[in-house]
Amino acid sequence: MAAKKLIIVAGPTAVGKTALSIELAQHYNCPIISFDSRQFYREMSIGTAKPTPEELSQAEHHFIGNLSIHDHYTAGIYEREALEKLQTIFKSHDYCIAVGGSGLYIDALAFGIDDIPADPTVREKLIERWKTEGLEVLQKEVLAVDPEFYHASDMQNSRRVIRALEVFEITGKPYTLLRKKQPKQRPFEMFWIGLNLEREVLFDRINRRVDIMLDMGLEEEVKGLYDQKEVKALHTVGYRELFSAMDGEYTREKAIELIKRNTRYYAKRQITWFKKNELVNWFLPNEAQKIIEEIDK
Repeated sequence: MAAKKLIIVAGPTAVGKTALSIELAQHYNCPIISFDSRQFYREMSIGTAKPTPEELSQAEHHFIGNLSIHDHYTAGIYEREALEKLQTIFKSHDYCIAVGGSGLYIDALAFGIDDIPADPTVREKLIERWKTEGLEVLQKEVLAVDPEFYHASDMQNSRRVIRALEVFEITGKPYTLLRKKQPKQRPFEMFWIGLNLEREVLFDRINRRVDIMLDMGLEEEVKGLYDQKEVKALHTVGYRELFSAMDGEYTREKAIELIKRNTRYYAKRQITWFKKNELVNWFLPNEAQKIIEEIDK
């Protein structure tokens, strides 16, 4: 497998990763694996901007709609399953495309997940604090003990906030420090592609994408999941804001405004995460030919 190549297409939401990944898959006649941690869930389609049936038909895709929101899944499980999938793919293909925006998941596949300790007792205590004191209190503690994690991660995701504090309480060290050990060796080469746009252009695309999702029936999708709104996977931008509107916390118009704002915040965090990776080669999403030339070098 030494000559096999994994082409990684990363970047913020709405930048154009799906279209480019399909173009590359067709050029290299190879499959695509996703590392978008929310597109794994079959119940969440419109709000996660899954590839359309037409797009899925244009290339072989894996890790799209392969899980239920009720399944226990982690970056560590993804690391193992994605490596197994690549081993199968590389038996008949020289290339594979990995595409997505979940930095933790592609880092798990590319570099490996460190053996970071967990303690259910500590976690339960933090969960109780979250319920009684609120998320903002815990967010401030993460900022104090692990500012790098705070600025690069989704601090509206209670699970990540709690995990960062759990690790610090167990070890006395920041979560990000423990994740910076020697990368694991992989039996394939990797070429990292980062897609980005001028911020105003990207933000406009995000705002328009939210409008398109609403036209496609996002609110109906969210209503159908309302009874399961406490499930962790649904603590996701686009879903949590509409759940809150349905609970009467604010109006539909306010919910839409917050979805757009929180998606823009998320995009900035994604860019921050991938900018830290010196292996990433940055391109515009319409530079497919230039990207292919760089890969072939």
